[in-house]
Amino acid sequence: MSKPKRILRSRRSIVMGLAAFCLSFGLACVRGRPGKNQPGEDKVMPEGSDPSKPGALQRIAEVISPREKHWVGDGFLVSTIFSPQRLDAQLLSPFILMDHAAPRSFPPSDRRRGVGEHPHRGFETVTFAYQGEVDHRDSYGGGGTIEAGGVQWMTAASGVVHEEMHSQRFTATGGIFEMVQLCVNLPADYKMSAPRYQSLKGSTFPALKLGQASGRLIAGTMQGLKGPAMTYSPVTLFDIDSAQTTTCQFELAPETTTLLFMLRGQAQVQRSRQASAGELVVLDRASRGAIELELDAGTRILVLNGKPLNEPVVAHGPFVMNTRQEIIQANQDYRRGLMGTLAPTL
Repeated sequence: MSKPKRILRSRRSIVMGLAAFCLSFGLACVRGRPGKNQPGEDKVMPEGSDPSKPGALQRIAEVISPREKHWVGDGFLVSTIFSPQRLDAQLLSPFILMDHAAPRSFPPSDRRRGVGEHPHRGFETVTFAYQGEVDHRDSYGGGGTIEAGGVQWMTAASGVVHEEMHSQRFTATGGIFEMVQLCVNLPADYKMSAPRYQSLKGSTFPALKLGQASGRLIAGTMQGLKGPAMTYSPVTLFDIDSAQTTTCQFELAPETTTLLFMLRGQAQVQRSRQASAGELVVLDRASRGAIELELDAGTRILVLNGKPLNEPVVAHGPFVMNTRQEIIQANQDYRRGLMGTLAPTL
């Protein structure tokens, strides 16, 4: 391929990737304004036990129902589960946005699908591969294949350009594809640190025992175990799988953000609310107590827990910073090529 065509392809890739990400992320400036329920959101009145009594359960703040799906690039048909436009950024902190690509069958192909070259600054992307495979490469040198059961943790920090495509093997064979991509905010002190890439294989996650259910600890500490992911702020991430009907109970650090995402199946949460696949349960961090789940057989839940950063959030397209001026600088740095570029593929 001639050089002009390579440049044209690269520019088209950048435009496609950036446009797709902006569609998912939206354009917003959020400084901790009070959150408002949107259509399809269920505001749950405080329920559960009296926190002063033994056996208290943490209250449920909100339950978010799934919304319409949209394509990110041509390889990820996702539903945006939460974002600064849907929930108050301070209620979510340190988490910013999460997309779920529900199980979908892709036929074999000789053309790779995915999302092309696009930039990030100021936060981290965490990709959970439940089914299928994704190839990642970025301008800081990170890259590899995320296989089913694995997790990719990319710290954009001061800025990278990257792409995510169905792996060559998955493209050739086709199959069922399911992914979750989570955006985790970085504390202000680390937003301009060097980028980092972590490829975490499923075999490295310590096993949790939660009643008759099992779990995988991805980040943080629990039951005397430590997840392999390195984080810049206190974050605990794990998933729960139940092959049979069972009840499990656990506690997380007080005054932290806890989100329960229903990947499949159903569960009775805090003895008061039935949650189904695609729904997000937001717990009230102002209340204390345990988390109790009555799980149906075949249920899988992703648990996100983190210490709030308590810092301003300004999110604009693929950049998440603390001030508008920092967003302007990020755009300028990207246009000047300071976040790097990807070599064109042949």
